[in-house]
Amino acid sequence: MSINKSFSNETSERYSRALFEVVSENKELDKIESEVKNVQLLISSSSEIKNFLKDPTQSIKTQNIIISFISDKLKISKNLKNFFLLLVVKRRIFFVQKIMNSFLKLCSKKRGEIKAHLNSSRVLTQNELDGISKDLSNTIGSTIKLDYNVDESLIGGLKIQLGSFMIDTSIKNKLMKYKKALLEN
Repeated sequence: MSINKSFSNETSERYSRALFEVVSENKELDKIESEVKNVQLLISSSSEIKNFLKDPTQSIKTQNIIISFISDKLKISKNLKNFFLLLVVKRRIFFVQKIMNSFLKLCSKKRGEIKAHLNSSRVLTQNELDGISKDLSNTIGSTIKLDYNVDESLIGGLKIQLGSFMIDTSIKNKLMKYKKALLEN
């Protein structure tokens, strides 16, 4: 285990890689990715399910029944259902959200997508976001997927973080530079 990674992160990555390899071999990657997104949506919209998954006092039998019920209602494929049931048996179901996030990152990486964080001082339209993503994709040479947030403290402009590369066109940043220049002189 890496010094910088916690046990839960390391475990989640192992399970997500295992799921990724199994569904890749069975050529179900797109289908499972879509199903994982549906399960994530369900978990994020239901505090009862979220609490149930994180509750270590639930019996394996109860968890199996609930997971099977959810899988049947969402029409989840056999491989993903069995994967969730394996997590129950191994008592790792409380890691399911981290595992799904890690799995989706692997899927994105396989498609050659790179994730960038975009902060803007105001709400941007979908056309503006698509334009920024397209321009960045053309510049970098890979598909850029934006993680978008509104940060009104920027006053105006944008702030884009792409790995260790940062583009900061915000007025807040420009004011900080002017302040620093004035203090140095």
